[in-house]
Amino acid sequence: MFKFIHTADIHLDSPLKGLEAHEDAPVEEIRGATRRAFENLIDFAIEESVNCVLIAGDLYDGDWKDYNTGLFFAGQMGKLEKEGVKVFIVSGNHDAASRLTKNMPLPGNVTMFPSGKPQSVKLDDHGVVIHGQSYSSRSVMDNLALQYPPHDSNEFNIGLLHTSLTGRAGHENYAPCSIDDLNSRGYDYWALGHVHKREVLSEDPMILFPGNIQGRHIRETGAKGATLVAVEDGRIVDVENLEFDVLRWSVCTVDVSESESKEDVYEKVRRALEKEQSRANGKPVAVRLQLVGRCFMHSDLHERSHHWREEFRGIAVGLGDVWLEKVKIQTDSKGDLEDIFGDDSPFAGLLQTFENLDLGEVELTSVVQELSNLKTKLPPELLGPDSVFEYTASDLAELKEGVKELLIAKLLQHGDEL
Repeated sequence: MFKFIHTADIHLDSPLKGLEAHEDAPVEEIRGATRRAFENLIDFAIEESVNCVLIAGDLYDGDWKDYNTGLFFAGQMGKLEKEGVKVFIVSGNHDAASRLTKNMPLPGNVTMFPSGKPQSVKLDDHGVVIHGQSYSSRSVMDNLALQYPPHDSNEFNIGLLHTSLTGRAGHENYAPCSIDDLNSRGYDYWALGHVHKREVLSEDPMILFPGNIQGRHIRETGAKGATLVAVEDGRIVDVENLEFDVLRWSVCTVDVSESESKEDVYEKVRRALEKEQSRANGKPVAVRLQLVGRCFMHSDLHERSHHWREEFRGIAVGLGDVWLEKVKIQTDSKGDLEDIFGDDSPFAGLLQTFENLDLGEVELTSVVQELSNLKTKLPPELLGPDSVFEYTASDLAELKEGVKELLIAKLLQHGDEL
């Protein structure tokens, strides 16, 4: 039997984003999460006696800050070499040849596929051939899949490729191709990378994204890991989803519609966080807490939002290994605003002005010119999807809604005084 692990998008030494500002944050888990997840993968590969590990791009997160990243990876590869495990890698947009100014000699068990054209490597002892091509630059817009050679009819064929396929939300459209393009090569398994969420696109032939091995921010929720594949007599006999992450991200929505007191809200939040904790299978969990529903506590939640957030954070910390990445209060008033203020009152007119405020489909950088100028002067690593420079009209609309709700809370509290 031939067994291999298919992994991708490791982003070695990439920081976790969203928890750094909190004093109670799990500092060590944040700093070393991607390394520890990768160590879990290496340990499993050795324990399972796999024949090889396939890394489908974005092993690194960009140019190394120093050589420690490369030294760590070389050390992990050395562990595999001692056990006779081969490693095959294609680079992706984050670790393309043009982005890495440093390099490290690697053990002989590691094969890095070239970027000029696809290369095929035969594993004669197992009847397997692996085809792959790395990125030469960050932005690859060519259909690389069509350049891969046809299948070898005498071998089990694996294609190793970093691609967005026909496009995926949140991912740049690099090395675009279709499922038909992949099928045209006649391979038995396509080991894809670039998309951070696990996705099985075809079972015959098997084509899948394993997702990344460690969630790095709130948009990468749930279990993260890699895929173990077993091949016997030239056929796939088993495909197993593995979990290697060391800290999990979760979005927790709590409906407080029936809550009439602080204690009710606290209890609902506590129960919801306990549920997220149990889902994390013993791993620390970073939670985005979202409160929704039409409730009597609406005004107080918005009026004293800072206090509520700290109190919710206290509940999370009290549970142990639970941290709040963010608290979003998205409740509505129990009563209609027209009934509260009157549809012809100055208050109603002010609120209608908010409703009519149209920010349009613009980016924040076009609203604040100084931000646009600053953006051009910053290094690329500071311009990721979580950057303030990527805030769009939907983010500004959310900000507008928050200001409106705060205003309503103030009016409800002090309306008789005005």
